[in-house]
Amino acid sequence: MMGSSDSTYHYSRVTCPVPATVAGAPITVLLGDMGMTSMMTGTAPLGARMMLRAVPATVRAGPVTFIAENMGWRMHELVILPLVAGASPGQRVSGTDGKVDESGSLGEASASCGAGAGDGIPSGSASWTTVTLAPGRYELVCNLPNHYADGMHQEIVVTA
Repeated sequence: MMGSSDSTYHYSRVTCPVPATVAGAPITVLLGDMGMTSMMTGTAPLGARMMLRAVPATVRAGPVTFIAENMGWRMHELVILPLVAGASPGQRVSGTDGKVDESGSLGEASASCGAGAGDGIPSGSASWTTVTLAPGRYELVCNLPNHYADGMHQEIVVTA
């Protein structure tokens, strides 16, 4: 994890500006890939060490702004999906394309140095989106090929 002495994790500094003020509660989502360098390209293999970490992981209902910062070397994105009762994060099944079903998506941050959906967040870039969330459980995912299966998912809880 970042800040540790783990020599297999190399991260890229985020250089594009993110909004200084946001609507509602802000959640910073760090996206990264461990043991990879800028020399690696292409589709991530199954079993690669990747991470998605959201802080804080609990917020109040209402507008929430997700600021996704790609500190890894590969392209990433952030998709916000509801978690149904009884489901746990990391249990979605990837298709043959290495992606999970995005049906019911509440929002996406995948524009380079901008808000909303785009072509992906490159290394050292950020994206953000604001959505209004009701109380419940949600799963944040990177849905590029094999990224979800490689660990890029986290639950957040929205309270009343």
